[in-house]
Amino acid sequence: MPVIRIELLIQAPIERCFDLARSIDIHTESTSQTKERAVGGVMSGFIELGESVTWEAIHFGVKQKLTARITEMERPHYFVDEMVRGAFQRFRHEHRFVSGAEGTRMIDTFDYDAPLGVLGSLANVLFLERYMRQLLTKRNLYIKQAAERDAGPS
Repeated sequence: MPVIRIELLIQAPIERCFDLARSIDIHTESTSQTKERAVGGVMSGFIELGESVTWEAIHFGVKQKLTARITEMERPHYFVDEMVRGAFQRFRHEHRFVSGAEGTRMIDTFDYDAPLGVLGSLANVLFLERYMRQLLTKRNLYIKQAAERDAGPS
């Protein structure tokens, strides 16, 4: 059961960071390399507690669909999305935001189990964990750039 944790300091208000992290539109822009797009559920704007989104994307050369639901939310401090259906055996993705003197610390924790039992565990060691860490890091850097660009001078 791998856990990927990424922390990033963003020089923007906590509310802005929180909203960008749950924006369907920003998610689509930040994952353009996988041609990710919403095809069901909430398809634009901000996703809310209890709502779900179905994503279609190309990973490892294969078109895949994944549905995630927002299972916990406390604006603007955290929200959690969990897989309802998709390629993973399961995942829980926690997004935390902590406001401080230097800005907002965004803490992203992705806890998952690869599919396919032993084969999935092997794939995780060989490439999946690295792939997911790179995907999440790229997405978080995109959120950081958007938040700081739109926040303007302090």
